[in-house]
Amino acid sequence: MAASSRRRVLVGCTGSVATIKLPQLVDTLRQNNLEVRVVVTERAKHFLKDAQLSPEIQVLSDTVEWAAWQDRGDPVLHIDLVKWADVFVIAPLDANTLGKIASGICDNIVTCVARAWDPTKPLLFCPAMNTKMWEHPVTMPQVSLLKSWGYKEVHCVSKTLMCGDTGMGGMAEVDTIVRFTLRALNPWSDPPDDYP
Repeated sequence: MAASSRRRVLVGCTGSVATIKLPQLVDTLRQNNLEVRVVVTERAKHFLKDAQLSPEIQVLSDTVEWAAWQDRGDPVLHIDLVKWADVFVIAPLDANTLGKIASGICDNIVTCVARAWDPTKPLLFCPAMNTKMWEHPVTMPQVSLLKSWGYKEVHCVSKTLMCGDTGMGGMAEVDTIVRFTLRALNPWSDPPDDYP
């Protein structure tokens, strides 16, 4: 992985329909002179079928990771990505992956990066799920656990969701996620009003 003077953002996408916002998120991050790579779960790929991403953007999945490793000494992609990135932004973080990360499960490239993440570097997570899932009693303890590890929550919003329900659980707007990312990369700047 070639060196670059630009700050490096690794974006993780999970199995939420909010993954359709990935092209907008990547473009906005790049407009802020950030280098971006993307890791996706297999379920996230479902929402990327028609995504118009720049050919320069690497979208890495379990398939890529397992193909890269054949024998001792071969690169371990999720470890290389942890070393490469200055910040890890999981947007969207679906209910399933939230539960996995909170439980220490690492069975795909996104959760493996999260499990191996260097705690001296920022990790931002952007929950996105149906209101009923957001309001389930297990959700807040899982969110609180991630925050206790130093991870920053980019709060979900109330809106009409893709399923037609209205309530909390929508992923934060792209501009909000980018503001939080820039703040995480430059902790001496003035924080956004809603930065935790």
